[in-house]
Amino acid sequence: MNVSIITVVYNGAETIRDCIDSVLNQTYPHLEYIVIDGGSTDGTADIVRSYGAKIAHFVSEPDQGIYDAMNKGIRLATGDVIGLLNADDLYCHENVVSHIVAKLNQTSTDAVYSDLAYVDRSDTKRVLRYWAGGIYEAGHFLWGWMPAHPTLFVRRRVYQQYGLFVTTLRSAADYELMLRFIHRHGITLSYLNELTVLMRVGGISNQTLGHRVRANREDSEAWRMNGIKPYFFTLWLKPLRKLGQFVRKPPPD
Repeated sequence: MNVSIITVVYNGAETIRDCIDSVLNQTYPHLEYIVIDGGSTDGTADIVRSYGAKIAHFVSEPDQGIYDAMNKGIRLATGDVIGLLNADDLYCHENVVSHIVAKLNQTSTDAVYSDLAYVDRSDTKRVLRYWAGGIYEAGHFLWGWMPAHPTLFVRRRVYQQYGLFVTTLRSAADYELMLRFIHRHGITLSYLNELTVLMRVGGISNQTLGHRVRANREDSEAWRMNGIKPYFFTLWLKPLRKLGQFVRKPPPD
């Protein structure tokens, strides 16, 4: 099974090395690594180029935002399975992809997801929140559930069948894509019950109250554009479910 991992970045010189190293240090041998840069001006492109042929595809040019960049990467990908890792994030150990592939082979599902830890921007060993994905059951999206997108690995055929990110959404395109794939079209999922991704704090959808209000509107639009209706409380439960991430502790090493 060939795996494509895509990193999108714009002016990410501060963190891009950690991200790239966490991918290139994976023990799984059949990896295609793709980096899409939005035309950075802070030296990011020079850092990426310093890895040479270890990065299968590198594109550096202006784009229409993070989801447009992700779509570029997906179109370039040739792997059987695709994972997306943003420049601020990193895999927490060298066997993440091996464990993902083993789970996919064991279950024959369309996609697999796992757990994510939000960590301090300057100290990635300091966990601030812990997102345990839990086992998915049909209808969970109606109760505010969603998997942590950076942990989600999806077979490329799913993108080919059901489409890419909707770039008109500024902060909820990942939610819409997962809603479309999982809730609307019913792709099969398996849960890898372990921590795989460390995410530095500062996501675009929850930086301020204004961002949260806009994200809630876009979440509603995600349901509308898929022709399905949530419960009246669904979109309020989605952010409320995050409260548990602040008290939940990561499992011991």
